[in-house]
Amino acid sequence: MPSFDNLASRPLGRRNLLKIGAAAGLASLPLEQAKAATPMRKIALEEHFATAELEKRGLVARPTRSETLFADIERRLADFDELRLAAMDSAGIDLSVLSATTPGVQGEKDTATAIRLAQQANDLLAQQVHKRPGRYAGFAAVPLQDPAAAIKELQRAIKDLGFKGTLINGQTNGHYLDDERFLPFWEAVQDLDVPVYLHPGDLPDKPAMFAGRPELNGPVWAWTADTGAHALRLIFSGLFTRLPRLKVILGHMGETLPFLLWRIDNRYELEVGKSLAPDARPSFFFRRNFVITTSGVCDNAPLIDALSALGEDNILFSVDYPYQDSKQAGDFIDNAPVSDAVRAKICNGNAKRVLHL
Repeated sequence: MPSFDNLASRPLGRRNLLKIGAAAGLASLPLEQAKAATPMRKIALEEHFATAELEKRGLVARPTRSETLFADIERRLADFDELRLAAMDSAGIDLSVLSATTPGVQGEKDTATAIRLAQQANDLLAQQVHKRPGRYAGFAAVPLQDPAAAIKELQRAIKDLGFKGTLINGQTNGHYLDDERFLPFWEAVQDLDVPVYLHPGDLPDKPAMFAGRPELNGPVWAWTADTGAHALRLIFSGLFTRLPRLKVILGHMGETLPFLLWRIDNRYELEVGKSLAPDARPSFFFRRNFVITTSGVCDNAPLIDALSALGEDNILFSVDYPYQDSKQAGDFIDNAPVSDAVRAKICNGNAKRVLHL
């Protein structure tokens, strides 16, 4: 597969991961000392819905063996009224940025059908946003089976429907987003100045490492491994050297990547056989071109580690509704051992900046 640029020809070095300054060491504070005085108002970015046809075509992931739990997920994915709004209110969420659930359009093999499904999903979402513009915003579905059609649909969604970016559910027909065919799409994204939320999707094959261990499939581990690798593919392709203003959002506290940046830099330096300048290290592009959300991770330890690795301007609140409980996610960030100034950035300030709200 061609790359956008050849990073191996660039120099490398080492960078201190601790950018958080005063926030470093907060993990040792007693929880009650850092609890918000009142629940913080929130913007959530990884909140999903499904259309009737996506469901009919089997393009809605099933991350549980429980029939009861999945039935509840299905009804919540289809709902834009009582259930969703009540969940948002329970967490103190003012605005949810909604997106078609995984695998969604990316899981469709037929190109013409994918284009139609994306248009349908975006039109449905636009109707719901129009009904409640103070509560809902949208991330576009894009049919990357045809990159030119994906550009056209993204432009329509941003310019005509008022969406805030796009959410892409992993690979499309075996092609990851570092493939040369997608460069015009990335150029359009940069021109529109909107973020891409890189979300887990179906794996294109069944690696032997997961064989016979269904517990590893989906969100337990396979999606994390695949999405983290997808993000690294973008970095190593040279995409962010070529298009430096791109912004990519990763959920689930960064799919483990914030906690591995030192090792990724160090081992990449070994792989190329020379020291690299600070602005050629993988960590440089991760910190500059990525932000992460707390979706699906309600745990203080990785939050504090992510703050230390990325800084307080690069972490945004999310739930992962309806796969994660909204109140649990809201209570987590309201009680996290961080200052109220940092909490405000995570809960709403950073989202306003990244999404141009």
